[in-house]
Amino acid sequence: MTLAFPIAPPALPHLDPGPVRRWLLLTAAAVGLLVSGCATTVAPEPAGAPGAPTAAARTPAPSLPSYRLPADVPLSEIATADTSLPGVTTLDAPTDLWDRIRRGFAMPDLEGDLVRDREQWYATRPDYMQRMTERSSRYLFHIVEEIERRNMPMELALLPFIESAFNPQAVSSARAAGMWQFMPATGQSFDLKQNAFRDDRRDVLASTRAALDYLQQLHGRFGDWHLALAAYNWGQGNVNRAITRNQRLGQPTGYTDLSMPLETRMYVPKLQAVKNILARPQAFNTTLPLIGNHPFFDTVTLQRDMDVAVIARLAEVEEKDFRALNPSLRQPVVMAAGTPHVLLPWDNAVIFQRNLQDHTGPLASWTAWVVPTTMTAAQAAAKVGMNESELRAVNNIPPRMSVRAGSSLLVPRTDQRNRDVPVHVADNGQLSLQPEAILKRTTVRARKGDNLARLAQRHGVSAVSAAGWNKLAVNAALKPGQRVTLLLPQRVGVAKAAGPKAGARKVANKPGRTTAKVKARATASKTRVATTGKPDRKP
Repeated sequence: MTLAFPIAPPALPHLDPGPVRRWLLLTAAAVGLLVSGCATTVAPEPAGAPGAPTAAARTPAPSLPSYRLPADVPLSEIATADTSLPGVTTLDAPTDLWDRIRRGFAMPDLEGDLVRDREQWYATRPDYMQRMTERSSRYLFHIVEEIERRNMPMELALLPFIESAFNPQAVSSARAAGMWQFMPATGQSFDLKQNAFRDDRRDVLASTRAALDYLQQLHGRFGDWHLALAAYNWGQGNVNRAITRNQRLGQPTGYTDLSMPLETRMYVPKLQAVKNILARPQAFNTTLPLIGNHPFFDTVTLQRDMDVAVIARLAEVEEKDFRALNPSLRQPVVMAAGTPHVLLPWDNAVIFQRNLQDHTGPLASWTAWVVPTTMTAAQAAAKVGMNESELRAVNNIPPRMSVRAGSSLLVPRTDQRNRDVPVHVADNGQLSLQPEAILKRTTVRARKGDNLARLAQRHGVSAVSAAGWNKLAVNAALKPGQRVTLLLPQRVGVAKAAGPKAGARKVANKPGRTTAKVKARATASKTRVATTGKPDRKP
């Protein structure tokens, strides 16, 4: 590196050249010391040397000013500065996932008898705690990662202990599902699809994303994590009304101050109790299973529809273990258009990719079929070449129920039905059912000009079916008055259908008769008729 410095002043003929030369030498030496870190320095050449500029040509450059130093001023000694950095405090990596969770606790602790009661409940059930914590080992690392990424309190990673005991297949009496227990409508509002083929409320990745989105939304609304948790359990509208009620009464509006159902009142104490036990397991005589601070599963992308059994075989895992990581799947096939990613144990994901490259057989033996018209399960099974009982079992069709037009059924693949399921069916396929009509053999008479097809159409039945019932051609001509046998839906008489309800209303209007008594009497009457064949005539 070559450096040039404008260090020479303009030529002054009235000055003795001796001091000027000494000034030049001192300045050059000082600059040389200052830039001693550079790889190359160039000292000014002596006057008269080849290529040296003349005194008139040595003028200061505009970017660096010239300085004039007295020749007799000594240079100060240049000292070596201390450039060492101050010591950095290091943090040891968490020993396991429990340690990592403890370090992320950030919510204020809740105290009180309810917390101590729940601590006692969990501590006296070591088998339950063991099962629950072992079950969590599949999913907990992913949840912790997501919570840290969002900078949320790590207590939220423990919420599935309270909601579902970390069981992604859990379903409540109110139809909440999954380890985060989403209700159907709430799940839909957070883009958790629920159709005939999958239920994303049970999906590990999708439900965790939706739960944390929802909790962030609730915290943004209430500004308090305990109130946000109450709203997660009870509903934000209910919590908001409870807060408004206390504000009108001039009362505090914290979690412990609000009037709420017992389940919600116990909700945060349960979470606090689990937090306390996990924070100090020895104090509660609890042993936690070792959960390493590393991923349990990896995500694998599917390009084609694949049977669950095929995926499990190629990944060299048990099918039950595959379903434990992919609990949203309702059918024996994974549709790539709707579920393009599946979860596999970390090491088995690599095994799956390797075995898939060498696989030469079919990937899927099932596909989806959209029912063109409303039909019975037997008719649908005949259409797709299945046994009726197998069709009912695979698609969960109850007895005496017909399948409505537009329903999506899982059926075997054939040469005619061998394509992967399209995205609009994989994402929106639904099973719509209706009670099968009770058919009654009925004889009708033909009109002038009737043929079998026209008569069947008039009575709302299939001409092919009518031809089979009467052993006639579909377009067979009929004579006026000719008798034709049809199987028609049985109709219930108006008086018979309305009688019990009318009687119940009449009795209900009498003074001293409660609705419960009316219902009990009506039930007893129906039972008497069913067992004795005689109606109950008592008023």
